[in-house]
Amino acid sequence: MASQSEAIEHIVLFKVKDEAEPSKVKAWLDALNALSSLDQVAQLTAAPLIQTTTTTSSATSLNFTHILHSRYNSKQDLKAYTIHPRHDSAVKDHGLPIVEDIMAFDWVAPDLHLAVTPKPKPRSTIRVSFFKLKEEEEGKDVKKSEILGVLKETKDGLLLGQQKQISELSYGENFSPERSRGYSLAYLAVFPGQKELEDLNEELGKLKDKFKNFVESEVVVDFLIPSSV
Repeated sequence: MASQSEAIEHIVLFKVKDEAEPSKVKAWLDALNALSSLDQVAQLTAAPLIQTTTTTSSATSLNFTHILHSRYNSKQDLKAYTIHPRHDSAVKDHGLPIVEDIMAFDWVAPDLHLAVTPKPKPRSTIRVSFFKLKEEEEGKDVKKSEILGVLKETKDGLLLGQQKQISELSYGENFSPERSRGYSLAYLAVFPGQKELEDLNEELGKLKDKFKNFVESEVVVDFLIPSSV
């Protein structure tokens, strides 16, 4: 269970079928965003992606089109959300007919205080980056710890030195491997707008250079908080 200084990040990436009717996609997103009213949910946004980029040594590319990002005060709240009838309806009645691919990822976010962390404002830009480590098992836990250490240092540096350009940075290790495609670490950065993300894009891109020898693949997605959410 997360402590008072920790929160649960839950992210689902979707690939909507090319032939899906826009009205059905909108109905699906509306059903997902309506889940923000559930008691178990601290924050929730479902939106189209601005872009998806996969950096990998193989030919595999993951081309997602939409994202659901939500936050919870405990793993128990996340579990209660996933089995709630309204969530079940949004997935089965609206999502299954139009979604052809999915990837899900959960982590405990150190030092993210949901009680005092406001929901990102409309038109905020969010970047999420997922890392799959190389297959060698030797020293894997050490590598994970080193990467998480780099992310912590980056968070501290950005938040202290770039207050106007980045609102928050969350990071952690996936605890639900069933649908994560082997990706085990991730970070999420919130920016006031696209310009602020563009200003720090090169600096964020250098993150992987600090541990690129450990990483087999990275998926990066960007999205906007809709003005209507």
